Amino acid sequence: MKILIASNNSHKINEIKQIVAEKISTPIEFISPKSLNLTIDPEETGKTFAENAEIKAIAFYKAAKIPVIADDSGLEVGALNGLPGVNSARFAEAHNDAANRKKLLELLENSENRSARFYTVITFYDGEKVLFFDGECKGEIIREEKGNAGFGYDPIFVPLGGTKTFAELSEKEKNKISHRYNAIANFCDNFLKNNL
Repeated sequence: MKILIASNNSHKINEIKQIVAEKISTPIEFISPKSLNLTIDPEETGKTFAENAEIKAIAFYKAAKIPVIADDSGLEVGALNGLPGVNSARFAEAHNDAANRKKLLELLENSENRSARFYTVITFYDGEKVLFFDGECKGEIIREEKGNAGFGYDPIFVPLGGTKTFAELSEKEKNKISHRYNAIANFCDNFLKNNL
């Protein structure tokens, strides 16, 4: 089976390949947009992660005509009614990771409720059916940044039951518990294993 990963992020593509190889013994050929000279960047106008992942999956399928998986992820904070949500990457005016974290910490400054979750939706589209597989990682937002690894909100997010932020974990440690790992595992267990 050939599947196009609708992402230009090589880190994300490698992560997906590694997790699927762990879960599925049948080899699957994952293709990057770069290998097909695809340079599309669909506008994510959805109000939910699922809508945005579907927009990407359909756009990449139309361009390549092979089955596609696309994902959309973000951070949802309880005290902020689910914000930053689908705007996680564009939360602060400056649209960069440091500014996004600073804005979030300022909004939570006086809040005792620090609960949050990272959430991912993966969409599979083969020209006929659209399927969704989600994953989450619950945790809390700490009051100051810790760690130098990872990206985005990783330095201020501690997963439930943990003592270190995502940015203090190795890539291998993070990948075992992350929202993306859980969504990809869901995709493997509930689709790939039955359709190979």
